[in-house]
Amino acid sequence: MYAYIKGLLIQKKEEFVVLEAGGIGYKIFCHPPMQDRFGKTGDKVCIFTYLYVREDTFALYGFPSQEEHDMFIMLLAVAGIGPKVALALVAQVMPSQFALAVITGDVKRLTQVKGVGKKGAERLILELKDKLKGFAFEGADGEFIVDNVAGALASDSRQMQEAMSALVILGYSALEARKAVTAVYKEDMAVEELIRLSLRALI
Repeated sequence: MYAYIKGLLIQKKEEFVVLEAGGIGYKIFCHPPMQDRFGKTGDKVCIFTYLYVREDTFALYGFPSQEEHDMFIMLLAVAGIGPKVALALVAQVMPSQFALAVITGDVKRLTQVKGVGKKGAERLILELKDKLKGFAFEGADGEFIVDNVAGALASDSRQMQEAMSALVILGYSALEARKAVTAVYKEDMAVEELIRLSLRALI
């Protein structure tokens, strides 16, 4: 219903901000880490919003960027993930970091977020790994597509493709990712090890 709202940032609270637009004060739920990126009280700001509607709930959630907004919606599609946990994940894990955690199966990183246990993290990885294919996040060189890295070939192993995707998420170009991964890859190498050695080669 609301893609974004531009207006005057009136108030910041622990769990929400108040944005005035067209004479209306909108109560928009978001966490302090994200609030700091909106600007200061009294500033004119733009907040990307999502209207969450359920039988007993009608709430507006806000985000500093389109990528975080899209990540929130994607998280809500996972069984057992409600808006509070989804918002905590978006506030504490940047979209690129989240994509990397899902691609590499990093349960530990996801469980660092309050409200996400081991089973919840495993469910996120299981349900979103395939959905991240073709999902766009903003990278250092502009928009890119996860698991569809330019330069990745059909003949490349799954580990190589996932490692190249992870490196692009971290801000390296597709060409840099392919060169580094190809240089260190050995058959049956784990994705995590391949990423670690590739990063070492890039430094």
